Amino acid sequence: MLIADQAKGELVRYNAIMTIQSNIAVISSHDAHHPQVLLADAVTRWRDEGARVAGVLAEGYEGEGACSAGHLRDIATGRRFSIHLDAPPAGTSCHLDARGVEEVCSVLMAGIASADVLVLSKFGKLEAMRQGLWDAFTFAAQAGMPLLTTVSPRHMEAWNAWAPSAIRLQPDAEAIDGWWRAARLVAPRPR
Repeated sequence: MLIADQAKGELVRYNAIMTIQSNIAVISSHDAHHPQVLLADAVTRWRDEGARVAGVLAEGYEGEGACSAGHLRDIATGRRFSIHLDAPPAGTSCHLDARGVEEVCSVLMAGIASADVLVLSKFGKLEAMRQGLWDAFTFAAQAGMPLLTTVSPRHMEAWNAWAPSAIRLQPDAEAIDGWWRAARLVAPRPR
C-alpha cells in the first residue's frame, strides 16, 4: 500500500514487516467531505475489530455560508456538539464557534487516555492558533498515542510545523488501515 512520506515527498510502501515512522498520520485532501467519510469508515472498522477509539468526527452544516462548520460527534459516546454560529463574528464569513470546539475538547480529554487510537476530525485554523482541539492533539503526541486526522492544504504549513514527522496518507482505506496496523504494534498500551 502506498503512503506519502512527507519528509521526502515520496510514496512509501507499507507492509507487515515495516517499522512505523510516526504514530501521527494525516489525510491531506482538497476535498473537505471525503476525508471525513474515510475517518468514519476507519472508526467503524477498527471498533468492529475491538479497538478503543476516541475522538470526534465532523458533520457538516446544511445551511448556506462560506464555512461548513456544523457539528462534531464524540466517537465514544455519540454525543453531538454544535460548532456553528448563526451569525459569523464581525470581520469574518466563517460560522465556526471556537468556544463550541473548545467545549468538545474539554469533554473529549476525559476519555482519551483509555483509548488505543485518537481520531480527530481536522487540524484546522483553530488548531493552527493552538486553540480548538489543540489539547487533544498535544496529549496524543506527548503520550505516543496513534493519532489520525485530516488537514486542508490551507493549514499544511502550520501542521508541518507542529508534526514534521507525521505520515501523510493517501486518501484511501488501504493506506489508512496499513498505518493503523503498524501504529498499534508500537503504541504504548492505554491505562
